[in-house]
Amino acid sequence: MNSGSAKPLASISKMIRADHTHVLSVFHRFRNDAPPRTKQALVDTICLALQIHAQLEEEILYPAIAEVDPALVERNIPEHEQMQGLMSELHELEPGLSRFDDAFLELMRVVIHHVADEETVLLPQAETLLQERLPELGVQFARRRRQLMLPRAAEMTRNAVRAMPAKTMLVGAGALLAGTYVLRYALKKGQSSEDS
Repeated sequence: MNSGSAKPLASISKMIRADHTHVLSVFHRFRNDAPPRTKQALVDTICLALQIHAQLEEEILYPAIAEVDPALVERNIPEHEQMQGLMSELHELEPGLSRFDDAFLELMRVVIHHVADEETVLLPQAETLLQERLPELGVQFARRRRQLMLPRAAEMTRNAVRAMPAKTMLVGAGALLAGTYVLRYALKKGQSSEDS
């Protein structure tokens, strides 16, 4: 196929950067004074995203890089292990405890450091070393992500709803009701016009 005739699929590096952006945006929603239910939902959302992301990197990206430059990925594995330890600790703690907040902030620091390292060192080098393979790796990454996320879809939805502030849910519900009313009114008005 002519490479200029079709837009290439997203590369693995673009998908990894998008994952980073998602996790960092959820981190910024965490507040020490948030209700425990909201804190737990945000932590559950982040932990699930990080677990899936780390598994994808370890199964697809890191082995591809290690074929060319094993030293490049060696320092990323201990950070994944450190994140996993902090996530395990968070799952054992109650969200009302100050240690919960401390563990979450420590996880946030480790993730921010890891993201900065990947985006400034690992990914630029991977884009050079694996230039021709990035779209193919992107396909593998997307396919495997679907496999990992599908069984967890209900959990992800539940966490997203629980993490949403009550005020936002009320505004959304109000907008949905108002939209339903307007739609019904428009349909009735349109139906009466057709009958005339």
